[in-house]
Order: sequence, then C-alpha cells, then structure tokens
Amino acid sequence: MFERFTRDARTVVVEAQERASESGSAEIDALHLLSGLMRTEAGTARSLLDGFGVTPADIATELDRVRRRGGMSDTDAEALGEFGIDVEQIIARVEQIHGEGALAGKPALRKRGHIPFTREAKKTLEESLKQAVDIGDKHIGEEHLLLALTAKPGPAADILAKRGVTLLAVRQALRLREAS
Repeated sequence: MFERFTRDARTVVVEAQERASESGSAEIDALHLLSGLMRTEAGTARSLLDGFGVTPADIATELDRVRRRGGMSDTDAEALGEFGIDVEQIIARVEQIHGEGALAGKPALRKRGHIPFTREAKKTLEESLKQAVDIGDKHIGEEHLLLALTAKPGPAADILAKRGVTLLAVRQALRLREAS
C-alpha cells in the first residue's frame, strides 16, 4: 500500500512518527497522523485546511487537550456527561493526586528505531486507500489521509469536525478544487 503514497503523504507519516518519538509514545496513533498532517508546510490537505480556517496552532492546542484526557474523544466525554460523569472534574482530581498530565501517559521505554502503528492508525491508513479508490485516484495523497481522519470516529475526527472539517465538507472542497 505504501508504494501508492505520494511523497507528501509519506512525509505526513514520517512527521507522525517523529511526533510520536518526541512525545515518548510507544505507538503511532491517529492523533499523531493528524499532527503529522499539520506539520507539513504545503500540500493539498494543508491548503484545504487553510480554507476551513484551521491553523496548526489550533490543532496543537486541541491535541494537547485530548492527550490530557487520556485520548478520550469529545463524543465519549459528552456521552459520559449524559450519565452525570464530569470528565474534566475527574481529570482535575487525578492531576491533583498524580500530577499534571497524568492521563496523557508517561513516555514509553522502547528501543530505538521503529515505532508501530496502533490498530486505529492502521485503519486510518487503510481508509486513506479506500478514499483514494472512491475518488478514482491511483495514488494516496495527504488529502486522502485527511479524508480518512474525518471518516473514522474518534478524537481526530472530533477535533476536525469542531472546525467544520467533515468527510462531506472535505470531499466537496476537493470537487470544487478540481472544477476550478
């Protein structure tokens, strides 16, 4: 599958790996892929995100907030809220006892080199192939990674959806881009 990735899409994956390494993560997850996408300087996906008014700083802030919650999506936090569970209050209490960022996880002790992908990240990469095929593209670009991140429920999709970046909105933006 990776042979179909464009140079820019490969850069996103490399950036995701670097972000995971910098944070001491044992695995690369979908949030790392989103972070990798935001760290690229140019490309179709960044151009689309710019069109939605999404900035790297906004996404970085959201990624930090989600990591602080232990990776819990907004949807999950809202569902718990319906049962009277205040996730922010629980986080505050945990951090009071165990220190700031306690739920974000501690850096993993791992050997140098390869960082594996989580199941969620693998599914996102597989979804990028599906999105490329659905559009009729023979390559997998960073725009297909963006589509995949919006297609799979979870924290990355929540972060993007809060800014109007949904699967349908990105597909429409791509169609408009191709038409012009």
